[in-house]
Amino acid sequence: MNKDVIQIQEMTQRFFQQQKQIYGDEFVFSDPDLKRFLWNETGSADLQEFFLEVRNCTRCPLSETRKNVVFGSGNGQANLMLIGEAPGEQEDLQGEAFVGKAGQLLDKILAAIQFGRDEVYIANILKCRPSNNRDPLPREIEQCMPYLKKQIALIRPRIILALGRISAQTLLNTTQSLGQLRKKQHVFQNIPLIVTYHPAALLRHPEWKRATWQDVQRVRKLYDELVGDKEKWTPPNPK
Repeated sequence: MNKDVIQIQEMTQRFFQQQKQIYGDEFVFSDPDLKRFLWNETGSADLQEFFLEVRNCTRCPLSETRKNVVFGSGNGQANLMLIGEAPGEQEDLQGEAFVGKAGQLLDKILAAIQFGRDEVYIANILKCRPSNNRDPLPREIEQCMPYLKKQIALIRPRIILALGRISAQTLLNTTQSLGQLRKKQHVFQNIPLIVTYHPAALLRHPEWKRATWQDVQRVRKLYDELVGDKEKWTPPNPK
């Protein structure tokens, strides 16, 4: 992206952000891709340029049934990156990652260790929704993984949190169960990786929330050790 284009984009973003403050989030545009681009929610210029490349992907048949490519969202320079499985119905409709009930629960989980959405980056293994929320097919993962790997290379997170079995097994290239993978810290492309349950699974199995709480406490402890840019945090006493 050349300097003139970047300057025009920055000027456009400043103008629309001012209008957004006055008229609210929906004052002009409903297209999620355009809104994300204008609000600069994708982070760096390189990440934004990559987003514009990915939004029209036709590598696999999912492009024929999707409504929106769900590229990812959050802080493009985040030290903590969360990776789920694939977009669901609401994500496909809105073009945003984790916006349904599972996303609302994820927000609460992050808040419990004092993170907001603006501090992390959230993406999925797949950028398009599989029909009926089925598991991703190996061919779909093969076609989409280069996108995720490039996102990781551009964002350069210090820690990755894998949400759910498919995310963890794909990133770690293993068939071990989620229960086994949760028991230790892993590495993906030289980045420490911790595994926990997917928020959608917690909605079906609330009894797994205690284990998830243990996992995210480990994430916060590791974050403080490796990054250390947040105020000192002490886990709340269990009730």
